[in-house]
Amino acid sequence: QVQLVESGGDLKQAGGSLRLSCAASGRIVSINVMGWYRQAPGKQRELVATITDDGSTTYADSVKGRFTISRDNAKNTVYLQMNSLKPEDTAVYYCNAILRTTSWPRPYNYWGQGTQVTVSS
Repeated sequence: QVQLVESGGDLKQAGGSLRLSCAASGRIVSINVMGWYRQAPGKQRELVATITDDGSTTYADSVKGRFTISRDNAKNTVYLQMNSLKPEDTAVYYCNAILRTTSWPRPYNYWGQGTQVTVSS
């Protein structure tokens, strides 16, 4: 069983910064991709950023230049540094991981429970 636990969500004013963390635990063999998605009320869940096992990153156009995704493989943890926050960034942020486990040694998609980020105007 794999568990992804997000933390760091908070209330911030526009222009502020926030750092989200997501730690993966379980019988993890390897992590191919970790990333962040977000979902605002009434909107579809959207990709924010991803990082692969070799360090390649992908960002949504809306966060490029403001958000930075990073990883700590020793801790099976992914981070999202969010700078220059905008009210439009308000959403529940979900951690995502595509990884292999001892019980299911094929890439499989896992989700965290989400952490609320609120940016005031």
